[in-house]
Amino acid sequence: MKNIYITLTLIVVFLSAFGCSKGNGAVTANYAKAASAANFNLNTALEPTSALSRESADAYETMNEDADASDAAHAAIFERKLVKSANIRIRVENLETADNSIANLMEKYGAYAAWTNIEENSRHYSLRVPAQYYGIFLAEMDGLGRLLNRYENTEDVTLRYYDLEGRLNTKKELLRTFQSYLGRANNIEEILAVETRIAELQYDIEATGIQFRNLANRVEYSTIELSFLGPVSASKKSLTFGERIKELFGGFGSFLSSVFVVIIGFIIYGIPVLLLFVLFFWVFFGKIGLLKKLWRIIRK
Repeated sequence: MKNIYITLTLIVVFLSAFGCSKGNGAVTANYAKAASAANFNLNTALEPTSALSRESADAYETMNEDADASDAAHAAIFERKLVKSANIRIRVENLETADNSIANLMEKYGAYAAWTNIEENSRHYSLRVPAQYYGIFLAEMDGLGRLLNRYENTEDVTLRYYDLEGRLNTKKELLRTFQSYLGRANNIEEILAVETRIAELQYDIEATGIQFRNLANRVEYSTIELSFLGPVSASKKSLTFGERIKELFGGFGSFLSSVFVVIIGFIIYGIPVLLLFVLFFWVFFGKIGLLKKLWRIIRK
């Protein structure tokens, strides 16, 4: 029994020291937490000598694999992860030609339009371009028309990218560790405790995986917000003399039609209202004078 605790202590110390050598406090804490949680009633779940030896050998191999993965991560961290984006507005003479040019560029470089908005005299796109072709794509867009506005932004997400990747790998390794402990639980309480921890890890892995995939997608595909504006003459066209005369007579005709509508409305609604008003005055204040008679009765 004493040998079991001594060996487990050595494993925890080794894992902690290995975590420190990686320079990642979160990874160390997770391994220590896994070793602590795994220590539940192991003195009854494992055979004293042979099983413990096998577990020690497996732990040693796992740590060697983690060391190799750590070296690879340190080598990969020199590759910076950048999120590039641009916002561009271009004046073009022909919107159809510009549409075709952009479609050809997207097909050429494997880009796609996240969304498209087509208006009468403008086109708006949100383009996702593979990061390795981002600069070339922008360079080939220069000849499409007259540049009105161009804004570019580059965000360095290197630390966040590798942090999410490291946390995701650590949680996956921890999940495999707890899944292996599940088969060695002795009672319902131990099974429920391990299954609860497994469910929490699976939820964390899913949430962290979503964040990592979204960030990786932003790194792999740059975003270009592109707007094509049509020629100014299309919206401010000068009228010929004949068109102005036509517009003048058209306006005069609209005025006459409005006057005619007012007259018709007065005939339909105004005359009956006027007649009702005259009748009301004649009954209450005129010859009949109902109100006058009522007033006299009240005074008497």
